[in-house]
Amino acid sequence: MAFYDLTKEERAETVRKISHTMQKELQTARAKHCTAYADDEDTYIRKAAYLSLGKLYLAHDELRPAIIKLINELFLHGSFKIRQTAINAAGEIGKSDFRIVQHIFDRGLFDEHHSPRNAVIGSIKKMGEVNPKPVLAWSKTYLHHNNKEIRREICHGIELRGRKHPEDILPLLQELEHDQTARVRNTLVHVLGQIAYKKGCLAKVIAHLNTWKNKALVSDAIEEIIDVHERYKNFSALSQEEAIRYIDKFYKK
Repeated sequence: MAFYDLTKEERAETVRKISHTMQKELQTARAKHCTAYADDEDTYIRKAAYLSLGKLYLAHDELRPAIIKLINELFLHGSFKIRQTAINAAGEIGKSDFRIVQHIFDRGLFDEHHSPRNAVIGSIKKMGEVNPKPVLAWSKTYLHHNNKEIRREICHGIELRGRKHPEDILPLLQELEHDQTARVRNTLVHVLGQIAYKKGCLAKVIAHLNTWKNKALVSDAIEEIIDVHERYKNFSALSQEEAIRYIDKFYKK
């Protein structure tokens, strides 16, 4: 039975069982069930596994070496689902201690399967939101990588921090303004739109875009920002009309 076919109480009990089992296996250096959870066909079982590892890491100092050892082993597994789970678990730990799991992301960026690579993007988002200094410093080292997908993944990954603190990521995004690869350029325009519609963010984005040299890209970004204010009108701090008026007043064409 799938995780969300269970009742709320049964789901909670399943999560408790997964966490308890993983803790016992970490204490006895056995990983049979840990590996099985990480490879489960149900994405919510895998999620319960990596969230449990993150919580156990925070709650039990004595288990930290065993948890890092397990994540390292899972990350080298032949199953892409297990590698994906390992990266997501590393992302949970990286929200408080990025240094200890940085090597996972250095290698995960280049995984042969898209699912682990997507887990890297998701992890950069959640780590960068709450632990920005080391995560953004690490991200910056990949902004000019010769692999276009790496550049795109990093651009996408730092987005979430920008929704509350656009000033933290705008200098990094600016380094991509002359990127000629369509997928990177499109992601850059998308991210600029995504960080512009939250409260207090439009002014910071427009002020920074005024310093960019690639006016064609900025023009596309402005169009995306205006469009986002309509697409997400139920969540935008300003209406589309208010955003247009602000841009007309403060954007230096």
